[in-house]
Amino acid sequence: MLDKSEKFRWLVRLGYFSRAVFYTMLGFIALTNVAQISQGVDGIFEAIEGFPGGTALLWVMALGLLGYALFRFCSPLFDVENEGSDAHGWARRIGHGGSAIGHLVLAWSAYRLASADVSGAGDGAQEAAAGVLSVQLGGLVIGVLGIAFFLAAISQAKKGVSGSFMARIGAGAPEGTRVLGAIGYTARAVVFLVIGWSLVKAGFYSGDAGEVRTLGDAVTSLAGNQIVFQGVALGLLVFGLFSFILARYRIVPDLAPDGRKPRYRA
Repeated sequence: MLDKSEKFRWLVRLGYFSRAVFYTMLGFIALTNVAQISQGVDGIFEAIEGFPGGTALLWVMALGLLGYALFRFCSPLFDVENEGSDAHGWARRIGHGGSAIGHLVLAWSAYRLASADVSGAGDGAQEAAAGVLSVQLGGLVIGVLGIAFFLAAISQAKKGVSGSFMARIGAGAPEGTRVLGAIGYTARAVVFLVIGWSLVKAGFYSGDAGEVRTLGDAVTSLAGNQIVFQGVALGLLVFGLFSFILARYRIVPDLAPDGRKPRYRA
């Protein structure tokens, strides 16, 4: 039987695989079918559902994206990535928390479509934001989440420039991994900035959940500048390919003996 650490590693790798499928499709659809990308996340998952065995793939992605989100939540909770507890470390850990929330939304969207639960179909992120904004201090929560996305964007950009992500990739990764990662992280930084700004506007200024942008919406909003739009779309496609490499070669921490706090293998 698999021990807890082995199960954890497989769940995280499934998460990276699911992320790879999503971003590859996001970039491909943005480059080939802007009308479908304008439908947001649901449009991307509907395209995946159209593949042979697409519904089964959506179920796998729902589980994988949930696993990836839980892995990212381990960063602010347990500092699984060893970022530290100084201001810089907490900024990165909060950014990971924002990524976790974003991937939870993706997991829910994949599950909803896979289970044919499309009642009240619409933008799930905007519906969730509307619910948060309706409660006391909800605007503050949305605004802080936007700041988390800003921090995540800065982290993505720094990874792309510095290549620091290679420290988490095991030996044997294909040549060109560094270049693919740099392109992909830079494109994601741009998209995260757009999402972060939409959350800050909705939370701190307008109070309008309609301001909130998902990944698909964020890419579509760049269509006014075709050079930027095409560059980001291609970058996201590359990030998807890079994530397939991570699914195989990413160094995943072990769970501690108590089965809770992850730690890196020596």
